[in-house]
Amino acid sequence: MTPPRARSRAAAPAAPADPSGPLHLVTGPEDLLAERAVRAVVEAARSADPATQLVDVLPGGYAKGDLAVHTSPSLFGESKVVVLHGLEDASDELITDARALVAAPVPDVVLVLRHRSGQRGKGLLDAARAAGAGVHQCAAITNDGERASFVVQELRRGGRRIEPDAVGALVEAVGQDLRELASACSQLMSDTLPPAGSGQAAPEIDAATVERYYGGRVEATGFKVSDAVLGGQTDTALALLRHALATGLDPVPIVAVLALGLRSLAKVSAAGTVRSADAARDLGMAPWQVDKARRQLRGWSEAGLAVAIQAVAAADLAVKGGLPDPARRAGDPLYAIERAVLDVGAARALHG
Repeated sequence: MTPPRARSRAAAPAAPADPSGPLHLVTGPEDLLAERAVRAVVEAARSADPATQLVDVLPGGYAKGDLAVHTSPSLFGESKVVVLHGLEDASDELITDARALVAAPVPDVVLVLRHRSGQRGKGLLDAARAAGAGVHQCAAITNDGERASFVVQELRRGGRRIEPDAVGALVEAVGQDLRELASACSQLMSDTLPPAGSGQAAPEIDAATVERYYGGRVEATGFKVSDAVLGGQTDTALALLRHALATGLDPVPIVAVLALGLRSLAKVSAAGTVRSADAARDLGMAPWQVDKARRQLRGWSEAGLAVAIQAVAAADLAVKGGLPDPARRAGDPLYAIERAVLDVGAARALHG
């Protein structure tokens, strides 16, 4: 197969903005990252003046002139951090007052503009950039490659290391929610510390540790089933599946994980033999995901992948309440997912 034409290399991410400046723009839809950026600004201000007040301004119910009141000197002369939230939904009055404050800053006031997305308030954002605002980019994290990078950075911030296989296992087990990933990283770091006073260094987090804490989640079970059947271990996949279903797990996310695994195989197969890092960048995956898919692709043909994808699509329809086929009991979700695993296992043996 002909590999896709390589895309130009993405620009390196900008360095984090200095949180100690007087004007900040926190932009992008990822709220967890935005909250951390705002917190860093507040902490920087309070390190300079512990009495610094935090003033949160919400778009709802704003009246013209409120911002002037919020930024006026306090009775005891404390510094202030004024955070304007939800500027993508702000009224004309709030945007006008904010632009005036950007143009004429108030002494001892740090202004933070929080804007998630959209064109509303664009003139204010442009004015803030032109005035030298520190820009904190909080772009959405939308694929497993980015989530894997987030996990590595979280552990690094805590002074810890994590094995690549453990990163993959954690992302697969916890899922897409960034707050849950951050919480999982925090728990792993806390629960794997050596005994106090032992003098031992904190260990690198491995896949076995992740399995111990998160292996029972439905997402993790789905990935175990998917890995087994895609790797040619149909009997093992069926045993894992039946145990999961017997304990009450919903077949819908298991089918979704199986579909995700097949899509990854198809994408990586189409990428050809380019380096894992290059394929990962072009496909929006992590290098470990590309390597895993390439291992699973051994024994698969294009015809087999096509048949397997069709089988899982049919199962997806059935487990979500698709029209039943009495001849095959396709309307029975439990039967549908078992049938899909068997069909995928059989498809792996197809050639040509």
